[in-house]
Amino acid sequence: MTTSELLKRLRAQHKQLEQEVLQHDAKLPKGQRRLLQDTERFNDSLFIQTGAELKPCIDQISKSIEQLEKLIKGKISANTILLSCERIQDRFTAVKRALATTSLDVKSAEHQKQMRIAKAQQRRRQSHSNSGFDWIAAGVMQNSHQLYEELNKHLNWVKAFEQKIQNLQSELEYCHSADKIKKQNEILLVHRRLGKCRQAISYIEERIQAFERPHTHTYRSFKR
Repeated sequence: MTTSELLKRLRAQHKQLEQEVLQHDAKLPKGQRRLLQDTERFNDSLFIQTGAELKPCIDQISKSIEQLEKLIKGKISANTILLSCERIQDRFTAVKRALATTSLDVKSAEHQKQMRIAKAQQRRRQSHSNSGFDWIAAGVMQNSHQLYEELNKHLNWVKAFEQKIQNLQSELEYCHSADKIKKQNEILLVHRRLGKCRQAISYIEERIQAFERPHTHTYRSFKR
């Protein structure tokens, strides 16, 4: 086979594969694009590419064919030309494999995402169990809407405790001396509950901030 025929065959392969890739990329659902946006689907020695779309790989193969043509015109050694052709064929093979395994990559990415979510929830549950605020249902810690409801509940309790203390202090001024110690103990108990409630409010506010703080995750899939 002449070098001219070789280049012609490579360009034909490239054109056919490009059409398959364009159809593949056009059919990708937004969810899959988003799920694989940070995923590296190839070994770095083959392509510099992340995400579900494969068109960037086709562009890189095109540049490789152009470089091969320059090598041929520069009368480079046959061994160097052979190595360049093998590299291009490896890239063709990798893209074809990627076309066939996008759904597997999506499932792998979904599994990794679920694992990260499960681990994050486990860390939050463990943190909650060690927080000293175990009267707050653990399930509340997994939902920002429920966290806000819990926050409002504790804010209302603070108001109720503060009003209770005012009432008890007013009663203390006029109660019989024999009842003063009992009344003072009641006030002390409500003060303790008020303090614990305020601590819980700070804790819930921290959990809300941690829950709503944006996180980005990148991961690498199995490299071809």
